[in-house]
Amino acid sequence: MIVLKGVGKKYQMNQIETQALRNVNLTIQEGEFVSVMGPSGSGKSTLMNVIGLIDSMSDGEYYYRNQLVSAYNEKQKTNLRKLNMGFVFQKFYLIDELSVYNNIEIPLSFFNHSAKEKKKRVLSIMERLHITDLAHKKPIDLSGGQQQRVAVARALVHSPQVVLADEPTGNLDSKNGEEVIRLFREFNQDGTTIVMITHSENYARMGSRVINLFDGEIVTDNFFENIRQTHQKKGFY
Repeated sequence: MIVLKGVGKKYQMNQIETQALRNVNLTIQEGEFVSVMGPSGSGKSTLMNVIGLIDSMSDGEYYYRNQLVSAYNEKQKTNLRKLNMGFVFQKFYLIDELSVYNNIEIPLSFFNHSAKEKKKRVLSIMERLHITDLAHKKPIDLSGGQQQRVAVARALVHSPQVVLADEPTGNLDSKNGEEVIRLFREFNQDGTTIVMITHSENYARMGSRVINLFDGEIVTDNFFENIRQTHQKKGFY
């Protein structure tokens, strides 16, 4: 599904060059739950941003479903990202002026769904994440755990092929953190590919594979279980 070949990423700031990724070779199969670990500054977020087409690479090739997306122009990358990927961030990035319902609905604006279909999808994912009663509240009125559930719902409402989560439990207590990981496992079992950055070895081992980065390089790559055979991604609406 995702193949990185010899990927490197350099940043230039004040005439100082930083090598964030070095010769990264990585293949992620459809239906995997991959955890990415490593110390601060090891390149975890940079790797996530490259996979999510948020950041460009300096070297190498990136294939998504056998398409050389590293050669795409910005419009093509944006379209692929919006239509096929969901993102969960540590800081949630919910829009304060919008209700929970409208925050979750945002990714559907990139699709030609009818109003009825959009409503069906939003209500379905809200029910699955047990946040239906929060529909008309604003993010400021929610707890951290509730905000993260809303962020997860927003990432999943358009049935993305892959979900990229950058420290999704970092601002949560252990109970809410475990709940978020449990939700990821459920969607992964339904066929969604998950790539998650985490500092928690316990959470990392709840997936099928753990990759460790150090100084921008993959130093270990361990599988915990067989890759799930996903012939067709299941829907939830």
